[in-house]
This record gives sequence, C-alpha cells and structure tokens, in this order.
Amino acid sequence: METTRIDRWLWAVRAHKTRALATDGCRAGHVKLNGNPAKAASMVKVGDRIEARVGDRKRELEVVQVIEKRVSAAVAATCFVDHTPPPPDPSAFNSPTFKRDARSGRPTKRDRRDLEKFKQEHD
Repeated sequence: METTRIDRWLWAVRAHKTRALATDGCRAGHVKLNGNPAKAASMVKVGDRIEARVGDRKRELEVVQVIEKRVSAAVAATCFVDHTPPPPDPSAFNSPTFKRDARSGRPTKRDRRDLEKFKQEHD
C-alpha cells in the first residue's frame, strides 16, 4: 500500500480516538498536509508532513509507514516521526498578574487605567 486517506491514517496511528473525529478535524481545518489545508480524502504517502491540532495540542508528524488499520500503540509509534516541539515550561506562566478583589463590583476608571498600563508593560 503506497497511499491512504489522511483521516484513516490519523485514526490508525492513534492521533485521534475515532475516524469520525479525524474527519471532523480535517473538515474544521485543523489538519494540514505538507503545509496546505487537508480534506479528509487527501491521500498520504511516505515522507509527507502532517500538522494536526488534536484537543489542545498541535502535533507535527512525518509519515514513515502508511497503514489503514488501527494497530497497537507500539506498532503505531513506528509509523511516524513526531516533530512536535516540547510543551512550554509551566514556570514560564508565572508572570506577574493584575489582582483585584473579585467581589468589588464594577471596575473604576482608575482600575481600568491601571489594568491597561499593566497590560502595556507586560506585552
């Protein structure tokens, strides 16, 4: 087998739980094949690069082996090379925040100006 549908391949290598979810991801524009938006029927071959947004993760996969049937996770891992960058360090999200009492009502003009100033300083 030299080619297969992209939705079938994404399901077979366990990138998506179901083939329907893989098809929906393609339909929604969350899947790119070699940098171009992919329809569910787009054909995948060895050497293609796939960018897929799965849940809240963006995955970048390179096709090493074309399969159509869902296989075990160990076998599926040999069918692609994962070029996904590592997730960001959680300590990077510990930037200063603008604190305000949640039950203090509507922000005053001074609060709004302070918030805008804070946002400009930390962008």
